[in-house]
Amino acid sequence: MGRLSISIDNRKIGGGSPPYLIAELSANHNGSLERALRLIEIAKKSGADAVKIQTYTADTMTIDCAREEFVIRGGLWNGYTLYDLYKTAQTPPEWHKIMFDRARKIGITLFSTPFDESGVDLLENLNAPAYKIASFEINDLDLVRYAASTRKPLIISTGMADEEEIRESVNAAIEAGGRAPILLHCVSAYPTPLREANLRRIERLARRFKTVIGLSDHTKGISAAIASVALGAGVIEKHFTDSRENGGVDSGFSATAGEFKRLSTAVKEVFCALGEGKSAPSKMERGNLIFRRSLYFIRDLKEGETIRRDHIGKIRPGYGLPPKTLNLVVGRRAARDIVRGTAVSFDLIV
Repeated sequence: MGRLSISIDNRKIGGGSPPYLIAELSANHNGSLERALRLIEIAKKSGADAVKIQTYTADTMTIDCAREEFVIRGGLWNGYTLYDLYKTAQTPPEWHKIMFDRARKIGITLFSTPFDESGVDLLENLNAPAYKIASFEINDLDLVRYAASTRKPLIISTGMADEEEIRESVNAAIEAGGRAPILLHCVSAYPTPLREANLRRIERLARRFKTVIGLSDHTKGISAAIASVALGAGVIEKHFTDSRENGGVDSGFSATAGEFKRLSTAVKEVFCALGEGKSAPSKMERGNLIFRRSLYFIRDLKEGETIRRDHIGKIRPGYGLPPKTLNLVVGRRAARDIVRGTAVSFDLIV
């Protein structure tokens, strides 16, 4: 990842900045605009840098059809037709301006995932500051190009995609928009078991694509998201709700307000603890260098007396010569009278 950085709403992402924390609202509004607006406010209070929504309608996603291939079998959404799921989960287009206005009023970034070109058009009219391409749309290169052509920062989730598909999407974004997108490691399973989280892929993506890498996290809890920081994640996206008891199609793998607040704190603490990786004593350590072992005279000596091994101790504090110089001292003569407890220095020996 290096020092590369990308900015959204004047907030630098990557380049040594703390991870950018996105609260994914998704379908947790449960069909209520009032609840959606309240969740935006709760997300800000919980430490999110941004709130993300999704821009689609059931009709832009699929067709109203009950044939078996349009019915979901297994998982959280078992038995739903695709159309009914998206009808339930959609954030209505007429809500968007109200939500953008509320976010700007309270001072938190709001952006969205458009699922087709009409979604990009809607969001452009609202001056969205960035775009996210969902993992299921990473192979829609026309959509990638269309979103990138706005010249806004682009985030792409990589779930289900192999490296060739990721590279095609990255190249499409660069060709259309002139800049590399942020890539989020993602496992497109809802929820994702921790044993399937595969967080080390973050490092692999960073090596392969030389851009800001992050995590779109669908695991339960916040452990995976916290761990991702140590692997170099510059962005963390986590589904968000006020309480799982309120239900919703995404609530089962969403962080509650309390969990999100703990995540925000932990992410900052882990990032702070990582440091810069310098191989040198830290500022805090320098004051303790005096407590390392060093060479001291542990017997009195007369001027001209030959220094024996039993004259010298490797003891604390650390004001004398380092222990590795012992053989350079033993066998030489004292330059003057030396009192027991004197730190060994080259000006005391001949």
